[in-house]
Amino acid sequence: MTQAITVTEQQHCLHVQLSRPEKKNAIDAGMAAELHEVCERLEVTPRTLVLSGSGGVFAAGADLAEMRDRRAPQALAGINSFLFRRIAQLPMPVIAAVDGWALGGGAELAYAADFRIATVNARFGNPEVGLGVAAAAGGSWRLAALVGEPMAKHILLAGRVLDAQEALTAGLVTEVVAPEELLDSAFRLAGQVAKGAPAAVRLTKALMGMPESAHPVVDNMAQALLFESDEKYERMTAFLEKRNVRTS
Repeated sequence: MTQAITVTEQQHCLHVQLSRPEKKNAIDAGMAAELHEVCERLEVTPRTLVLSGSGGVFAAGADLAEMRDRRAPQALAGINSFLFRRIAQLPMPVIAAVDGWALGGGAELAYAADFRIATVNARFGNPEVGLGVAAAAGGSWRLAALVGEPMAKHILLAGRVLDAQEALTAGLVTEVVAPEELLDSAFRLAGQVAKGAPAAVRLTKALMGMPESAHPVVDNMAQALLFESDEKYERMTAFLEKRNVRTS
């Protein structure tokens, strides 16, 4: 079976590149299986994940040749929706480094990340309704949380495509860079995340994903765990003594 992703170790993160350039990195079952393997690895050994595409494209959607023949049982299996939820729930942050098209399932993969950095060539869109389906792998609700309901409806129902500057203005991405600067920017952001205490980063991400009804109980429980940590004591002592904190 052809490898659909490439995985490389970086100083502060794991870099996964979608590598089906002949299919514009369309997400098929094989790629989904490989991404599940990455998730399993990061659930056991948490690290920040950087996702990028290849060939000047992030991901042009789900593989339509495969998707066209799927029926109700495959839809109910949630092949992409469960994968993207797993990616969103990884213990450490996920950074989507987007160059070129991020359409359909590719856009939904980017929406599942904690951060999105785009090149000037990036384009985000969800053409699903034009193909007779819905943005059912998280796009129907994650996008509204990211850019607001009016903009999300324009994208999901009327087929609007956001260019990089529009995505920045809408708050969908945090930075727009030249294509040759994309990975450096993503790795730099991973390095900034790495300056935080790992347990504090993990728990803060988890708290942000909790429903409103869970607060403040879960906040207090998380803080209680952190208050008992040696790292909290060391970092606060270093701050008070005006010396550098040792980071991993």
